[in-house]
Amino acid sequence: MIGLKQLILPFLVLLSDFGGEEPYLIVLGVAQDAGYPQAACRRDCCKDAWSNPAIRRFTTCLAVVDPDSGERWLFEATPDFKDQLNLLDKAFPVSGQPGLNGIFLTHGHMGHYTGLMHLGREVMGAPGVPVYAMPRMADYLSNNGPWSQLVRLRNIVITPIADGQTVRLNKRLKVTPFLVPHRDEYTETVGYRIEGPTKTVVFIPDIDKWTRWKTPIESVVASSDLAFLDGTFFNNAEIPNRDMSQILHPFVVESMARFKKLSASERRKVTFIHFNHSNRVLDPNSEQAALVVKQGYSLATQGQKVAL
Repeated sequence: MIGLKQLILPFLVLLSDFGGEEPYLIVLGVAQDAGYPQAACRRDCCKDAWSNPAIRRFTTCLAVVDPDSGERWLFEATPDFKDQLNLLDKAFPVSGQPGLNGIFLTHGHMGHYTGLMHLGREVMGAPGVPVYAMPRMADYLSNNGPWSQLVRLRNIVITPIADGQTVRLNKRLKVTPFLVPHRDEYTETVGYRIEGPTKTVVFIPDIDKWTRWKTPIESVVASSDLAFLDGTFFNNAEIPNRDMSQILHPFVVESMARFKKLSASERRKVTFIHFNHSNRVLDPNSEQAALVVKQGYSLATQGQKVAL
């Protein structure tokens, strides 16, 4: 059987492998908005995680680092912000805090923006951290407390972005947001295309069923070197006493069925992320995780590094 490590290794690159100078991405969390374990969950899925901190997982978040310029960016500001910033500081320390050149937000659900609270005067009193936000997201932050206080005190500076318009971070890195369908009560939802000197990574942590998106996901995978895709739920039997037909995330089994006609090299690009606490792929020794690997896909891991 092909092991998980074998599938991830083409994209896992230690800093020594590229001299410590090339830009890279770090996975700072892989769980759904509530993290793992989830509040008040006493089911088997979370039981071990409550007693063993080593298997707990932070909410989905990526960081991009350019060692040459000393710059760092976050993709998502999660409820686990302080722990994830600490992980980033250990991986690539910088002087001053928070030492962030910007934060890119995907949408207005709790696991994706509420970590901004740590930038406020009650905590860090950060000096003008750029927050890249789509129009509805920018309006939401600017006109609803407590987020509006961050804007008013210039702890954060809203930096507008638009669907399909590329943002150049520096001479070696650029980011392009693109709209995706999702449960958009407060804001729109985007994925991101992150481009470095040698590799392109796609990040879509939240989306409705692939059939609800006009863009074929296969073409997105084909145009990237690695695609972090919504893997919130494994299948439709995951949450007891709930109508899973009302949950529009693409189940992992649905995605694997859709992608099974792709070549082995294309399937290796697909890396699932954003796992609900009930999703047994969080346990690398589970049958579910083994099935994902056997079919040629990967599972995002906390601390994973990807050369850009």
